[in-house]
Amino acid sequence: MRHGDAPLPRQHRAVTLGILLLGLLSLLPPAWAGVDRDQAASIAHHLAPGRVLAVEQGLHVDNTVVWRIKVLSTAGDVRLIVIDAETGRSR
Repeated sequence: MRHGDAPLPRQHRAVTLGILLLGLLSLLPPAWAGVDRDQAASIAHHLAPGRVLAVEQGLHVDNTVVWRIKVLSTAGDVRLIVIDAETGRSR
């Protein structure tokens, strides 16, 4: 057995596993996120009654996270409603 082939000590494996779990958790959306997809669609539907066609998350020009919701209004036109993902306010 070569020097580099030795198994990691138990303490090093625990640290490695901890770092891996923290990395994976960083990929999840934050639990404190103000407005989720369904809430954004509901807000947009309230602002522009009609049928929600699409809900997409993106960045606003000021680098804040927003929801972009396309709504087919009862008048027949397609409206784009932008909702701040933190506050739930329309932009």
